[in-house]
Amino acid sequence: MRVILIEDSALLRDGISRLFHAYGHQVVAAAGSAERILELVDEHQPDVVVLDIRLPPTHTDEGMRAALLLRRTHARLPVLVLSQHVETVYAGELIAESRHGHVGYLLKDRVGEAASVVDAALNIAAGGTVVDHEVVTALLRRRTNVNRTASLSEREHEVLALMAEGHSNSSIARELHIQEGTVVKHIGSILTKLGLPPADDQHRRVLAVLICLGLTS
Repeated sequence: MRVILIEDSALLRDGISRLFHAYGHQVVAAAGSAERILELVDEHQPDVVVLDIRLPPTHTDEGMRAALLLRRTHARLPVLVLSQHVETVYAGELIAESRHGHVGYLLKDRVGEAASVVDAALNIAAGGTVVDHEVVTALLRRRTNVNRTASLSEREHEVLALMAEGHSNSSIARELHIQEGTVVKHIGSILTKLGLPPADDQHRRVLAVLICLGLTS
């Protein structure tokens, strides 16, 4: 996997680069700001872009604006955003712009969990959506689209929340201590109850996550 990394902290940038290299991936470009993001993407043709939400010069929302720009100019390019804190407005905007998946939002605490960051990048590169557990919890608290999910059972809500965090069927089975076949049945029931007709399975999962988080009607 070819990675572009945008992070203003040289220490963290080096650490994340080492993580990807340790797992056999290549950081083809690393920068401290998103000023040249489009040039870097066009030059290096990465499989995923990883960037901090707060970047120079103001350290407010430069990274988020760069991520949203990539959503609009390179819609299928996987983008993984790292944030120091749970910022539901930014997370909701980014995820809502990503109806075809290929997007992730993780808290920087996960950088210390090497496999989590790399796994998230691989997941979104494959078309998935990965949202940090704390962000999912915060978005669920503020969601307004409750009626659409009201018919789901308690177990189906649990499965859907884990889907939002980027868990695979086998991972959901392990988390809930159930059989993978049972997970498949739950997901089928969720998609039916949410009124998502047969189509590309990954796309349906992404739409289900958007509905779960109250980011689409």
